[in-house]
Formats: sequence, C-alpha cells, structure tokens
Amino acid sequence: MKEEDIPAFVQAVVDTGCNICAIGHVGYVIGDVDLPWSQQEEIQPRLREISETFGERDHLMPQIIAYLRSIGRVIEV
Repeated sequence: MKEEDIPAFVQAVVDTGCNICAIGHVGYVIGDVDLPWSQQEEIQPRLREISETFGERDHLMPQIIAYLRSIGRVIEV
C-alpha cells in the first residue's frame, strides 16, 4: 500500500460497516467484533479482500493513524 491509498483503504473498511479508529497515537483497530456474529461472518471475506487489494500497510502505521485522527476516527487513551 502507498500513502496516497490510505483514504481509499479507510473508506473501503467503513463501507463494510466496520468501525476503524486510531487508538491514541499508537495504533488503530478495525471494529468488526462490534457487529452481530452473522454480520461478522459475512464481512470477514470482504475484509480479507480489502487487505489483499491494498497489500502490506504496517510501514504506514503512523500515516494511517494520522489520517484517522484527522477525520475524527480516534479513541483517546
């Protein structure tokens, strides 16, 4: 994944119905466990597809966190 792909990645996750939020300044989470079990089963293949489409993103952790914070998707710790 490239830095310019971050907004599209976040939007793709949001479009599945999952919440994606920065956790302070240290990480981020994709909240599929907040959904009922039946929806979790439905969404897991879609999340895997998103991950495969966008590719490796660990090297962009600070940029993903900054983007999520900039759009108000943050849980402060």
